[in-house]
Amino acid sequence: MLLWARDRAREAGLRSVSPGAGAALRLLAASVDAKAVAEIGTGTGVSGIHLLHGMRPDGVLTTVDPEPEHQQFARQAFRASGFASNRARFIPGRALDVLPRLADAGYDLVFCDGDRQEVMDYLAESLRLLRPGGLVVFEGVFAHGRTVDSGPQPTEVLRLRELLRAVRESPDLVPSLLPVGDGLLCGVKR
Repeated sequence: MLLWARDRAREAGLRSVSPGAGAALRLLAASVDAKAVAEIGTGTGVSGIHLLHGMRPDGVLTTVDPEPEHQQFARQAFRASGFASNRARFIPGRALDVLPRLADAGYDLVFCDGDRQEVMDYLAESLRLLRPGGLVVFEGVFAHGRTVDSGPQPTEVLRLRELLRAVRESPDLVPSLLPVGDGLLCGVKR
């Protein structure tokens, strides 16, 4: 089912997490014994399948995406992967409109794979959403090597650099950068 979801992502012009990043997400969800996970950027369900595999059997993935069509693909992929429909809650809309409505300290893990221009806002929302000991994970922080390149960079790369610095310097997080896929930036909330 992962291959099917990856194919749908490619057809829609979306990037999906690499197999290595997916395996890391599964491990990270299991390591925090995740029962409640929030995902910013449903895509076609590739990362969601990995997260669900790592979560507790009674866990619920809340996934937000501005494109309901993508969420339909994800819903099909989750069902075909054997997950009951009550394991995922799909919320269409912009992440920054939806996240403020989610419960404070109600999540074990927040996975951010949305608009790179909004990563600093995602970080602020994640800190509010996470319980102590919870984990925030940002996908794609290497930006195909551009975050370490010198010279002029697009705004999204500048935002990623700002995010890397903020997570590293945050007194509220224990940070780590995992060199899998296009880079997973992780932080455990103190």
